[in-house]
Formats: sequence, structure tokens, C-alpha cells
Amino acid sequence: MKSRQHQASSRVAGRRGLSYLAFGAIVVVYLAIIQFGSRAIAGWADESDVLTTRGVVFTMVVPLGIALLFTYGVVLALGWWRPVLEDDRPVGRWVWVVPGILLVAVLLGTDYSALADKGWLFVITLLIATQLVGWGEEGMFRGIGVTTLRNHGLHEGQVALWSSLIFGAVHLTNALGRGASAIPQAIIVSLAGYFFYLTRRVSRGNVLNSVLHGLFDFALLSGTAVLLDPHNYLGVVAPILVYPVLALVLLVRRHKIEPSHRGEGMIAALE
Repeated sequence: MKSRQHQASSRVAGRRGLSYLAFGAIVVVYLAIIQFGSRAIAGWADESDVLTTRGVVFTMVVPLGIALLFTYGVVLALGWWRPVLEDDRPVGRWVWVVPGILLVAVLLGTDYSALADKGWLFVITLLIATQLVGWGEEGMFRGIGVTTLRNHGLHEGQVALWSSLIFGAVHLTNALGRGASAIPQAIIVSLAGYFFYLTRRVSRGNVLNSVLHGLFDFALLSGTAVLLDPHNYLGVVAPILVYPVLALVLLVRRHKIEPSHRGEGMIAALE
């Protein structure tokens, strides 16, 4: 334990530390900006119809943009650019299957005809909004969150587990608008968090997971009538199938995730 803590302190030399309590406070502010900021801005602009381009701008782009600026403002204040944007913990090359399957799900799950009906300006605005989600959440939870856990000396199995659970838990705030349905969503989001964590590690940075996160949300929103007019689109099953497919693959291959084959992934941490 002392050796691990010593290594952790060595890695963060020259950078500011962050306690668990301080990280929690940062997450609370981040969530407040999104949850309450979107309502306040939409009310101020007298615009709550997210089926319109103007609605997406005021209910999503503006509050999510502010949240993104806050996230990377924290990174700048802490001097954590390198550990947030780069990842020095490699995994087995086969883990590229994770972002690969996520990308296939995005391509199959996007409802192109429904998007075409909405017009190019709406599509671009929605794409920007979902990228703000991806970069903001990945910056906060796979960037600041993972770095915080590592700085406290946790091994990668613990980092994978706790960063994913925290990511899922914060989505319980959706209960403010969706009620009890936010609970199963939080469980599913925890699993998604693990997929994005592995994408970060296999790509050796926080870029690919951020882009894929945004695209995945874009595909979901285009095919599930969350933002678009109700319609039936069979491709929507692709993003849904990602969860059991990747969960099964990672369960079978869990001992091959780490280069040492010690199986320090989130699933192994539960054993």
C-alpha cells in the first residue's frame, strides 16, 4: 500500500491534489449547471421545445457549453492537462473491439431519414450538443475522476469500478424529471462508463472516448424519439445491443484486459 501511494505521489509531483470531497463538490457544481442551468436558460429564452433548432440551442448547447468550460477550467486550475487528456496505462490490443463495436452501433443506430426530415441546421446543432455532452462528461468522469482516483493510489481495477459507479450514480439526478426510471438508467450508464473507460485506455487518451460518447448519444436521440418526433426505427436496437454484447465479451476476456493478464478490469474487481 505504501509503495502504491508513493508511486501515486511521484506521478502527481508539480500538480495540485484533489480530495474526494473536493471532487464531489466539483461534480455537484457540474450537475447543477446542467440540471438547473438548462431550465433557467430555457425559461429566460422562453424556449423549451427541444424539437426545434432554437430549443436545442437553449436547452442543451448553452448549458452544456457552460458545463464544458467549467470542467476544463477545473483541469486548468489543477494543472492536470496531461493526465486528463493522456492515458499512460495500456491495455491489451484486443480491447480495440470496444470502441469498434460502439462505432458500429452508432452507424447502425442513427436514424438518417428522421434527421433528414429535421433539416441540416437542426442536425448540426444536435451534433454539437451531443459532442458537448461527450467532451464534458468524459472530461469530468474519465478525465478528472480517473485522475483523482489514481492520485489516491487506487489500482486500475478500483479506478475502473469506482469511476464507472460514480458516473452511473450522478445520472440519478435525472429522477428530478423522469422519476424512478432514472434508476435502471443509472445502472446501464455505469456499464457504459466502463466501456468509455476502456476506450480511453486503449486509445491512450481522452479524445476518442469523448467523440464516441457524443456520437453514441446522437445516435440514441435520433432513433428513440427523445428529441425527434415519434417514429419506428429498427436500427435503434443496435445501441441497446451494445450493452449485453460488450458485457459478454469483457466477461469472457476479463483476464486479458491488462497487459500483465492479471485481469484488473472492473469485472475482475468484483470477484
